[in-house]
Amino acid sequence: MFVLQKAEGSREERYEHLLKQAESLLEGERDWVANLANAASLLYFSLEQVNWCGFYLLRGGELLLGPFMGKPACVRIPLGKGVCGTAAARRETQVVPDVFQFPGHIACDADSRSEIVVPMMPEGRLVGVLDIDSPVKNRFDALDQKYLEQFVEKLIRHIDWSPVK
Repeated sequence: MFVLQKAEGSREERYEHLLKQAESLLEGERDWVANLANAASLLYFSLEQVNWCGFYLLRGGELLLGPFMGKPACVRIPLGKGVCGTAAARRETQVVPDVFQFPGHIACDADSRSEIVVPMMPEGRLVGVLDIDSPVKNRFDALDQKYLEQFVEKLIRHIDWSPVK
């Protein structure tokens, strides 16, 4: 049985704890639906000042909503559009301090003010993105980027991506 434990300490210590919890949660499971659903929940309940956390998966040249925690969200996002589509098209993490200053921002939740999106690229192949929103401006920074990229790498290693087209 997995027990979600709130971490104490510095942000780095809390992220290190999160990575250990992710390893424990993902161990022994390879299914993408199960692991993405649990990963979204783990992040949502572990990170502070977050109002949406989930995944968009590449399907037919666009991003399709996958497992998430939060309010209902946009279902399809074209590549190159919004923060998620930009991260996917550029294949690089986007850290956005103020979503209203991001050209072409797609407002799925009017309460979101900042956002971080990390591409998921097993073996260099884009399969989707991790998207996390906050109701607080400037919520995400280089430290979040570092650890969330590590989180995504860990997640990628625990999923059998072959059935995901």
